[in-house]
Amino acid sequence: MNFELKPLGLVGVASEKVDVLVVLVPQSFKAAKDDLSALVAQTIKSSDFEPKAGKILHLYRPSQCNATKLILVGVGEGTAKEVRAAVALALAGAKTPSLKKLLVSFAAPALEDAVRAVVLAIADATYAYTFTKSKPEPRTLVKATVATSNATEVQVTFDRAVAIVAGCEVAKEWANRPANHATPTHLGEAAQELAKTAKFSCEVLGPKEVAKLGMGSFMAVAQGSEQPLRFIVLRYDGAAKTKAPTVLVGKGITFDCGGISIKPAGEMDEMKFDMSGAASVLGVFRTLALLKPAINVVGLIASCENMVSGKAVKPGDVVTSMSGQTIEILNTDAEGRLVLCDALTYAERFKPAAVVDIATLTGACMVALGGVRSGLFASDEALGQALAKAGDDAQDLCWRMPLDDDYADGLKTNFADVANIGGRAGGAVTAAKFLQRFAQKFPWAHLDIAGTAWKSGASKGATGRPVGLLVEYLLMQAAAK
Repeated sequence: MNFELKPLGLVGVASEKVDVLVVLVPQSFKAAKDDLSALVAQTIKSSDFEPKAGKILHLYRPSQCNATKLILVGVGEGTAKEVRAAVALALAGAKTPSLKKLLVSFAAPALEDAVRAVVLAIADATYAYTFTKSKPEPRTLVKATVATSNATEVQVTFDRAVAIVAGCEVAKEWANRPANHATPTHLGEAAQELAKTAKFSCEVLGPKEVAKLGMGSFMAVAQGSEQPLRFIVLRYDGAAKTKAPTVLVGKGITFDCGGISIKPAGEMDEMKFDMSGAASVLGVFRTLALLKPAINVVGLIASCENMVSGKAVKPGDVVTSMSGQTIEILNTDAEGRLVLCDALTYAERFKPAAVVDIATLTGACMVALGGVRSGLFASDEALGQALAKAGDDAQDLCWRMPLDDDYADGLKTNFADVANIGGRAGGAVTAAKFLQRFAQKFPWAHLDIAGTAWKSGASKGATGRPVGLLVEYLLMQAAAK
């Protein structure tokens, strides 16, 4: 789908020939002398429509504009949250096979974060997964135009939002694919293809290379599966070689049955989403290729399946990580931290400015924060604050969680340097404390996206989060250098 930004007020919008015209009306709306403005004012005066957030009015072939359908939707104070909800509401009732050209117009000059909200809302409302459908419904919407009278002022934000949408759709696509169509091998091939298209470097390591590196923890998780593991290294070089890179580490468990500590059967199909951290890294690199910021970024993806077999790792086994630390595996379903810890050690070789790992790591984080905010843990205060701000700016929210040393007490064991789980209490924090042991040589942050990477129920599917947050953080760092 093509996005376009046009410098139009309601006068210009009225002459645009489109299938659906959505007009975002704030409570502060003041009518001009044009016909479309007069229509909006009349609907408000007659109480047929209110510009309060969430109020909506559908009109068919009104004489005041060239659109087949006109949708007036209230945006209240015009905040990003209100605007995003308004566009989602309008498009929920407007998606039909006849919708090929969409125009969303601000009835007053737009704020930058509201423009971003419109683009993200359109993309979310019109995304459709088709890869494994024999007769997929065609994606009929081919052009989405956003119109505001102050388009020049918000052009940079608009372009950034469109690029983030492209990255989110890559993340959604790979997270949504079932495990037999998104194996570690498939992920490696996807990374190579992305790098080839965007002209950045990609290296894919297999079992022999990973064994030579001494990634015993990662290999332990992979050993129960017939699918060979892959360790993917992506490099985007947008700044001088002397500039330390930011490293993104994605958990790439393409299917997680829990291993010997097997999960309940109910909703186990959703464990194809356990590689959403890896998918988000691919998405970020897609966006970097479009925006070309002046920053160096490394993407590390540790990918394998966590399966049951006669070769699978067992509770009580002790393995040696790449760092040399030994780990007692008390629960094979706490596997994400076992692949990430070796990837974090590998990250040391880049002498990074910062390392951020992204993982659907714990159900405990989902219990704590639900599906609204991702859990944010950071060993470095400046890094934590920057990521939190990036989440707010990107409308991809996170929440800072504690890293008190006392939480690590539950990871003590008599049989290794560390156990891979503690007790049930504070499970998201103890998982982060485990990872922190392997991230002592650089500023480090951990995003637990177990509650935000996908939705269940009737709207089941990947969200593309936290691509927006990560891109916003990287752009902030590029601007600061």
